[in-house]
Amino acid sequence: MRMSNLHHFTEHHRYCVSREFGLSHLDGRMLGSVYQPMVGAFAISLYRLLFEHIPAESIGYSGVEQQRRLFMTLGVEPNEKGRKYLVDQASRLEAVGLLQTSRIYAAENDDYMYEYELMPPLSPADFFATQHLTLLLRDKIGKFAVLSLREQFWNREPEEWSRRSVGKENISLPFYDIFELNTHVIDYELEQALAEVASVRQPGITLAGEPDIAYSDIILRFPRESVNRAHVEKLRFDHNQMGVINYVAHKYELGPQDVCRLLDEDDVFTPDGEVILDTLQYKASQHFRQDLKRQEKREIAAAKVVSLRSAVDESDPSGAPVEQSVEMEFYVEVPPQFLSKCDIHQYNMMLRNEPYTRLLQTFFPGAVPGQLMDIFEKIDLNYKLNGEVINVLIHYLMTMVASGGDQRMNRNFVEAIASNMLVKQVNTYEKAVRYIRDQSKVKGKGAASASSGTGAPGTRQRSYSKNGGRSGKQEIPIVLDDGSAGTVSEEEFAAMMKKAAEIKASKKKGVLRTP
Repeated sequence: MRMSNLHHFTEHHRYCVSREFGLSHLDGRMLGSVYQPMVGAFAISLYRLLFEHIPAESIGYSGVEQQRRLFMTLGVEPNEKGRKYLVDQASRLEAVGLLQTSRIYAAENDDYMYEYELMPPLSPADFFATQHLTLLLRDKIGKFAVLSLREQFWNREPEEWSRRSVGKENISLPFYDIFELNTHVIDYELEQALAEVASVRQPGITLAGEPDIAYSDIILRFPRESVNRAHVEKLRFDHNQMGVINYVAHKYELGPQDVCRLLDEDDVFTPDGEVILDTLQYKASQHFRQDLKRQEKREIAAAKVVSLRSAVDESDPSGAPVEQSVEMEFYVEVPPQFLSKCDIHQYNMMLRNEPYTRLLQTFFPGAVPGQLMDIFEKIDLNYKLNGEVINVLIHYLMTMVASGGDQRMNRNFVEAIASNMLVKQVNTYEKAVRYIRDQSKVKGKGAASASSGTGAPGTRQRSYSKNGGRSGKQEIPIVLDDGSAGTVSEEEFAAMMKKAAEIKASKKKGVLRTP
């Protein structure tokens, strides 16, 4: 129980008790034999006193009373020493999971009231499976006492029965083999009535199963000297604004500390103290993306450590990976820079079995550029692309750049091809070779169509303006020489000479006659 000021916890403050279980004989034995050595007899007495506030045959809430009843029943003086002692005993119960204390602000009295929610003791199996509780009990009563106490809660099965459990078969009948429900009719009145009278409290749970961020989680972490402190204090009774904040926190996976950091920034609140959803979402989105980048870097660093450890472990030759062979139909051509170094068999074996870090080193006479190494490191560690597929990707990119194209090997281009491989589930060497062959065919067809225009021989590719897709100039038809030009008959030649003589005579007279 976190209590900074004892004046907030006195015999005059009101309280109520809630529980949703009953105590069996086994639970009573667990309280007396297991929990009492850990927290003390007084704390267990407080637990039983709170339990008796509600009838044993019922669950739910008790009536609201003043804490004077607790002080008087337990024999604790209502002074500073007694308050500290009662707070300490309640804290012991909270630490071992038997009690949860909540403080509720009562606006009508401008004061606090307390709710003590009791939790059931763990069963013997669950308790001894919880490490920190078992270790605490060991520190209190000793190791051998813990083992003896554990044996007292179990009755072993007969020895002859354990031998026959090998052929055990479950022949129990399920529910729907015996009973049949009328599921065609939905009784909304019954569901509403059950929800209204339900004594089991439904806590605020988000869609992902994570608890909502309460006002107390924010105000305890929010700086007192902040300009937005007054706006945050208004959120205590504004459930709509808290719902908006929890929506953003759930959407971008924010914790209470992250929410406090965002609410402390400028332009998050209006002058009236209302949360600006768009601004808060924008800042939360930036924070979320930065966290993703940091997580990505941490994963890369962790993977490097794992790879270094595996490299040390591979010093044992018995644990070395087996070299994979390449079938002839999946051979790729040797790049020009490797023609003098190895043949096609050696190059394809290197492409199949070498790690991408060593393959990159063979393409460069000196050190591999750090940016290029970072690109393939991200593809390997974050995208989880297989090593042999990465090698084929490197071969494809290096061949494309070396072929004289204008394509540059930048991060976006490489990641686009890698993501395309992941979408098409290229996860083996053979699939990767088929993929780059298909891409080369598509690129070859595109280059052929671009060089030939529409694809018809003897035609030219024209450039059109943006004005309706037509050129501003009139197209002049092109006359093709089919070989028949140049052969003129004697009659045609005589007519042409006569026509030329008439034109010459008309020029001399200064009059141009039309034929």
